Amino acid sequence: MLRTTLDGLFEQWRPAFKQDRTCQRAVQLAIGLLCGMGRRTLTRAICFLNLQFQEWSAHYKLFSRSKWEVNDLFKPVIKAAVPRYCRSHIAVAFDDTALKRTGKKLSAARWLRDAMGPPFRVNLIWGVRFLQASLLVPLYRQDPSAPPRGLPVRFEQSVPVRKPGARATDKEKQNWKEKRKKKNLSTHFRAMATGLRASFDDAGYSLMILAAVVDGSYCNAVTFGKSLGERIALLARCRKDIRLCFPAPEGGRRVYGEKTFTPEEVAKDKTIPWRKTRIFHGGRFRKVHYKEVTRVLWQGGGKRRLLRLFVIRPVAYRKTKKDRLYYRQRAYLLCDDLALPARELLQSYFDRWEIEVNHRDEKDILGVGQAQVWAEKSHPRQPAFAVAAYSLLLLAGLLAYGPGRTADYERLPKWRKKARRPSCLDLVTLLRRQTEEQRQQKGAEDGVESVQGYPTMVKTAAA
Repeated sequence: MLRTTLDGLFEQWRPAFKQDRTCQRAVQLAIGLLCGMGRRTLTRAICFLNLQFQEWSAHYKLFSRSKWEVNDLFKPVIKAAVPRYCRSHIAVAFDDTALKRTGKKLSAARWLRDAMGPPFRVNLIWGVRFLQASLLVPLYRQDPSAPPRGLPVRFEQSVPVRKPGARATDKEKQNWKEKRKKKNLSTHFRAMATGLRASFDDAGYSLMILAAVVDGSYCNAVTFGKSLGERIALLARCRKDIRLCFPAPEGGRRVYGEKTFTPEEVAKDKTIPWRKTRIFHGGRFRKVHYKEVTRVLWQGGGKRRLLRLFVIRPVAYRKTKKDRLYYRQRAYLLCDDLALPARELLQSYFDRWEIEVNHRDEKDILGVGQAQVWAEKSHPRQPAFAVAAYSLLLLAGLLAYGPGRTADYERLPKWRKKARRPSCLDLVTLLRRQTEEQRQQKGAEDGVESVQGYPTMVKTAAA
């Protein structure tokens, strides 16, 4: 059962808390946040647990006063998923996301760029920015028809440095520029990647390379200027117009070659042949054409570090069966690892889309960031706590029923008959049903006649 497997994973949270009752309260809240109805606030989670007539302050103090580390909640995911699904290397996708907030007194809230806005106009939202890391699980290696999954392993608050006002002095503006260089999204990414590498080492996977896959916003001099550390490979999407070159011939004082080129010129260069490889994309394995240029230098970003350039030809697709072929734009990738096979790196880049799926599930289905907590320690810990519970739910579904969609889940509606894997909502629905069955069985064993049933749970949780 999904609930039984999830409870077994929650048991591994005990070392993260100093007291057993604190761990039990955390597990209760995790179930309430996953199964709740409507806005995912703590009060509705308490109502789902049928604890609304008891003292409720301890559930809020779990985030504001209790001593526990957020990253310890992701250890069960690392210990269970890496040996089961990862072989040659560990692929982890990194990306930032903004959680909308309404309170104006949150110290971490800022005006942030709305990623859902149109490309021709920059829209702003008031919210808190978080940086997330998701372990990319290649399920297609066990089942050729199973798409990959993203299991979150980090969710940390990333607060931008507040810009001084118009009346600020020159000294204040200069201090702001210096602080922004030391504390920004790229520096936070470097620290997170290094810390995640240490977590994998502590779990016993020190011999496996960590491939950090990021989008174009992290392709800059901060991330590529220095190595992220031993056994960490950085793979980032780059612009098509950056200036690259080859190393200068030995024997001279020059470091960079005189002739420069761009990734777009490499794509149009007929002397560089296209290569083929099999990549899982769009529900099946497809032939992907790419070009590779090794041992290149990026003077504006990577300095003297040798890099690899990949140019990926867009994969053809049709909107309907009888429609014409469409093509997206080419993709250009930079990697600072010269040893990993090209196919493994390209597959990790195609699997990176799963972190976007995680962001959608966390915001739309689980309502991460909707809890009304205002304590200084609570508003960064509570969203990370909900993401850790979501990650364990995805892992429990894989361990209990496998990557495919079995008959254990609810019947699919007519417009979803071709679904190959269970969605987050499918897992939540199944967890609600099994939670009800567990309570009914426990009530029958204890001799309790009136046990809270599913209709009552829905009524109290939606109140």
